[in-house]
Amino acid sequence: MKKEPDLESALSRNRRWIVNNQIKNIIIRCPDQVAPINFLQKKFKSLDLQGQALNWLKKYPCCFEMYRVNDEYFCQLTKRMKFLVEEEESIKDLQEPVFVERLAKLLMMSKNQRLNVLKINELKRNFGFPDDYLLRIVPKYSHMFRVVNYTGRRSSMDIELTSWNPDFAVSTTEKLAKKEGREIGFSCSLPSTWIKSWERFREFNSTPYISPYAELNGLMEGSIEMDKRTVAMVHELLSLTLWKKVSITKLGHFRRKFCLSEKLNVLLLKQPGIFYVSNRYQLYTVLLREGYNGSELIEKDPLVVVKEKFGELMMEGLHEYNQRHYQMNLEKKKKKGVIAFRPETLKKNNEESFEGDDQGGDLGGIFDAEERKRFYKVLFDDDAK
Repeated sequence: MKKEPDLESALSRNRRWIVNNQIKNIIIRCPDQVAPINFLQKKFKSLDLQGQALNWLKKYPCCFEMYRVNDEYFCQLTKRMKFLVEEEESIKDLQEPVFVERLAKLLMMSKNQRLNVLKINELKRNFGFPDDYLLRIVPKYSHMFRVVNYTGRRSSMDIELTSWNPDFAVSTTEKLAKKEGREIGFSCSLPSTWIKSWERFREFNSTPYISPYAELNGLMEGSIEMDKRTVAMVHELLSLTLWKKVSITKLGHFRRKFCLSEKLNVLLLKQPGIFYVSNRYQLYTVLLREGYNGSELIEKDPLVVVKEKFGELMMEGLHEYNQRHYQMNLEKKKKKGVIAFRPETLKKNNEESFEGDDQGGDLGGIFDAEERKRFYKVLFDDDAK
C-alpha cells in the first residue's frame, strides 16, 4: 500500500510513552506507590530496555521523583503525575457503561458469544478496558456476562454473553448511514485522483452490507459475501478501539472466534479506501481511515485525552532534562578550554564534520574528525549516557 505521511505519523508508536506508561503501572502496584530502583532495574529486561533504570527515570523529572534512603534509591510518581493517574481512574469509573457495551459487542460478534480471557487481555488496552475489568465489570453485570471454564485449565477461562441486547447489535456503519440518511454502506476516504481504487470500492460497496452481528448462515470462505462480512467485522472492531487501529497479528489471534478470512492481510490491502495498512516498525497495523483527519483522530475518547496529557508531561520533563544536560556538558567543555559556540553553529559544524572534511568546522584545528564526532555526540545526544 502506498505510504501516506499523515497516517504513518498517526501509526508511529511513541516508544518512550509506552515504556513510561508501563513503569507508571508498576509503581502504582507497589506498596505506598513507591518502587525501589533495584526492583525497577529487574523489570527493565521485560520492558526491552538496556542501561541503568536510574538514568532513564532522571530524564523524566515531571513524571518520576527519585530519593535516596541510606544507600538505596527509590522512585515515586510526582504530584502532577499522581493527578493524571487520579483523573484517568475517574474517567474509567465514568466510562464503565461504555466498557460494558464494548465488551458485550465483542462477545456478540464472536462465535458462540464467548471469548477467551487471555485473548481479550491482548487487546484490553486497545479497547480501554481497565486492568481489573474481570473483577470490576463482569461480576457487577452478571445479567450480561459470566465466567466459564469448560476444560478446567486456567488458560481455558472464557467470558460468555448471557443476554443479547438488540440495541448493541447495530454497527457503526449502520449508525452513520442512518444519521446521514443514505443506504447502508462503507465510506471511502481516498482522493478523487485514485480512479482505479474508487472503481474497485464502488463495485465492492454495491453488494448488500452484511452486519458483523448477523449469523453466518453458511457463508463460504472466499465468497464475496464472506469478504463483505469480514470487512464489516474489522471495521466494527477498529471503531471500538481508542485509536481506531490495531495490530493485524493480534487480530489474527481472533480469526476463528470472529470467523475472519484466512488471507486477512490480502483482503485488507484490497480495500485502501476503508483501511490503511502499514508495516511501520516491521509490525503490520491496520488503521480505520474514516476515524482520522490527517494524522489526528476526529473523535477522541476521554481516555485518549488524558493519555495525551501524560505524553505532554513526559516530553516537558525530557526537554527540561535535555536543557540541563546540555548546560552541564557545556560547562565541562569550557573548563577544559574548549571555545563555546552557539548551538546553531555547533549543529552546522556537526553536520559538516560528518561529511568527511577533516579540517571542517570551527573546531577543526583543535580536534581531528573522530574526536570532533565524539565531542558533538556528548554535547547533543541526550541518550549518550
